[in-house]
Amino acid sequence: MESRLAASLISRIRRLRLFSPGETVIVAVSGGADSVALLDILVHLEIEGLTLVVAHLNHSLRGAASDGDEEFVASLASRYQLPFVTRRVDVAALARDGRLSLEDAGRAARYAFFELTANERNADAIALAHHRDDQAETVLIRLLRGSGGAGLSAMSPVRGKLRRPLLKVSRKELENYLKLRGLTWRTDESNADTAILRNSIRHQLIPQLERYNPKVSERLAATAEILSGDEELLEQVAAAAFARLVECSPAAVRLPLGLLLREPRGLRLRLYRLALHELRGDLRRISFAHLEAVDHLASGERPSARLKLPGDCVVSRGYDSLSFSGQWRAPAGNWQLVVSGEGRHTLPVDSALVVERIPCPEKLDSGSRLVAFIDPEAAPFPWTVRNFRPGDRFTPLGMTGEQKVKDLFINEKIPLGERSRVPLIESAGRIIWVAGIRVSEHAKVKATAEKVWRVEILRV
Repeated sequence: MESRLAASLISRIRRLRLFSPGETVIVAVSGGADSVALLDILVHLEIEGLTLVVAHLNHSLRGAASDGDEEFVASLASRYQLPFVTRRVDVAALARDGRLSLEDAGRAARYAFFELTANERNADAIALAHHRDDQAETVLIRLLRGSGGAGLSAMSPVRGKLRRPLLKVSRKELENYLKLRGLTWRTDESNADTAILRNSIRHQLIPQLERYNPKVSERLAATAEILSGDEELLEQVAAAAFARLVECSPAAVRLPLGLLLREPRGLRLRLYRLALHELRGDLRRISFAHLEAVDHLASGERPSARLKLPGDCVVSRGYDSLSFSGQWRAPAGNWQLVVSGEGRHTLPVDSALVVERIPCPEKLDSGSRLVAFIDPEAAPFPWTVRNFRPGDRFTPLGMTGEQKVKDLFINEKIPLGERSRVPLIESAGRIIWVAGIRVSEHAKVKATAEKVWRVEILRV
């Protein structure tokens, strides 16, 4: 029975082709049953050259129990002889300072930690243990909160570096797998607290729905998969229309009103979402009601009107265009500075660049994205420090091909109005660091380096 179940789960993941030979994969392990099963399954995938790194975030919410989870995952990584990365975050403080629920603050902290770890390890993927029952719960949560097709398509098997190989596997299958393998896991007592919406749906709503359909979780997950396919197609249609219609400047995103109003209403709403995402870098606090208000502004009779949206965003209608702009600091104009060597160099964007030559540290992970280590031989002076220009390209650390800096900004969710404030450091005509975001492969510290440039951006 053990071998059949293990072979079945491993076969499912192989069929998805989520991982490739030679990749480095960050495996998110909380210590719960699903993540322990995920780790064991990935260990037994036997993909040539696959490098696994176990990552665990201590949320500091449950005192000794949280520390026990960390110790358990550390011992698990040791048993498999895998690298282990952990970090401790005060999620309660993050929730308080950010006016978030503990669940939302914890989720944000986890994803930030996994992405940071992936960047530090030059990882190709981040494996998450979300399974079919999680998917069903997510669909119901979003349905209750009010969501369109994008929300109800729930979690995707692949999104950027994120990989969710267990979305077709039930919680019961994973627990059976662990029992048959003789593996233990940690139980988070807070998962029984039905004051938390997800727990209430898991322990109360879904059992009620199972009275009408015993396979309700399976059906909800299948519905999410169908909607995900539809959403992918609609996103492609919207992206093509956006590329055809949009006019971007450092301060605003504009859509020509005449052409916009010829499009179907559903496509217009998606265009507004894309315009807001391009401007802000995210869609937090933007609801369907806000998109409807924008469409009412665009299709109304007033030739000149304005609408204020969350996130200090203003939508303005003119006679021939609909404009999305921010009310925060005006973007910086074109600027550049020549840096001839070590020292502190004031930049015209409320920051300073500090350059110092130090012995090569044992670890090139500073713990801060505002600090980078650069190989002196690969990056001779003078350097040019400047802002982003259209067409800028560079080779991110760990890659061989070039990437548009604009695409990097989009992937990192840098708002349009802030992009001209991000310092780009050039040496010998090549971008060696998109400051605070990514070092270039051309600046990579060689194993033989005795000294390095330590470069830091200071906010002033």
